[in-house]
Amino acid sequence: MDFAYSAKTQDLQARLQRFMDDHVYPAEKTCAEQLQANTEAGRRWTPLPVIEDLKKKARVAGLWNLFLPVDTAEASGYEGAGLTNQEYAPLAEIMGRVTWASEVFNCSAPDTGNMETIARYGSEAIKDRWLKPLLDGEIRSAFAMTEPEVASSDATNIATRIERQGEHYVINGHKWWISGASDPRCKVFITMGKTDPEAPKHSQQSMIIVPADTPGIRIVRPLSVFGYDDAPHGHAEMYFENVKVPAGNILLGEGRGFEIAQGRLGPGRIHHCMRLIGMAERALELMCRRALSRTAFGKTVAQQTVTQERIAEARCRIDMARLLTLKAAWMMDVAGNKVARTEIAMIKVVAPNMALQVIDWAMQVHGAGGVSEDFPLAYAFAGARTLRYADGPDEVHRNAIAKWELGKYGTYGRESGVPITRGS
Repeated sequence: MDFAYSAKTQDLQARLQRFMDDHVYPAEKTCAEQLQANTEAGRRWTPLPVIEDLKKKARVAGLWNLFLPVDTAEASGYEGAGLTNQEYAPLAEIMGRVTWASEVFNCSAPDTGNMETIARYGSEAIKDRWLKPLLDGEIRSAFAMTEPEVASSDATNIATRIERQGEHYVINGHKWWISGASDPRCKVFITMGKTDPEAPKHSQQSMIIVPADTPGIRIVRPLSVFGYDDAPHGHAEMYFENVKVPAGNILLGEGRGFEIAQGRLGPGRIHHCMRLIGMAERALELMCRRALSRTAFGKTVAQQTVTQERIAEARCRIDMARLLTLKAAWMMDVAGNKVARTEIAMIKVVAPNMALQVIDWAMQVHGAGGVSEDFPLAYAFAGARTLRYADGPDEVHRNAIAKWELGKYGTYGRESGVPITRGS
């Protein structure tokens, strides 16, 4: 394994860092002010002009669709950065230092995963209708999977029905935590549901393209995380009530939802984890600056032994999480998602928990200010906490890691008696 960044990545890192320094960090205050102004004017769910302006600058600077890998670019017919997972990872880290920065470069979830899904699994008609405007940043999208009535950590529980009726599918279901559904720019949903409840467990689910203006889609409310509603993007509770779409909107075919999910979630987990690492790096930076500037009991907070221990531990944990994530990215590139599944599961456990601890220590050094809106730490903490659920909760990933580890020494979890191996 060689984790040295390629010349192409190093160039993009430098350009991206300059853009963050010159444009993104200075815009944080303006972003908050514009959101507050929209709220007071009753337009909270309205795109913020400062972010839309930054998108134009990012395109001009050649920092657009950086996530787009070679195979997806070829499938979409659209030129992206053409980076591998390992090459893109350090860029995701830089963007992760500001919670909304990824959107500036058209590299934010769930759009990145949806664009890759449509490019890889959509028909030419679907690509023509939805992929280009997504890649151009003209519209946004949502991924509708999670449901309130079932434990969605087991995706085989998803109960939304997708029923074939002649030349159409009719969709009925109740969803929540659908990121971006309340955004007025959201024009399309990739929706997961059951096409055949009697099929084998992992062949019951399918994914289908649903235009957001289709009759029968009902947004109930935005959901908040520790009081944050994440406007204007947000996370919605919604219903699909006799929503009718053409049969050609099904992706790959009936019963292939899990197959699509596995192709979609691997890169997304790398993106999430590297953004978390960037978030933790910024928290550590703020922690150090604050500790050096505040005096308590006759010496700076930085001179307090407990602060030094936490700073040292934070540095160790961040670097360990980064190396593990880069290893997972490298394995995905050289051997594929299936072979890298253990490493992908491990980073999904390690990165959010690491970020939460580092942010918590940074908040403590900031005193009461750490839980206020005067610093980005409280909002970062809320975001990191949600990522212990997103793309599968800790418990699911830990169980999988343990099963694969036990499989090295016996037949745990495999009735056939064949030992579970990493590539099986």
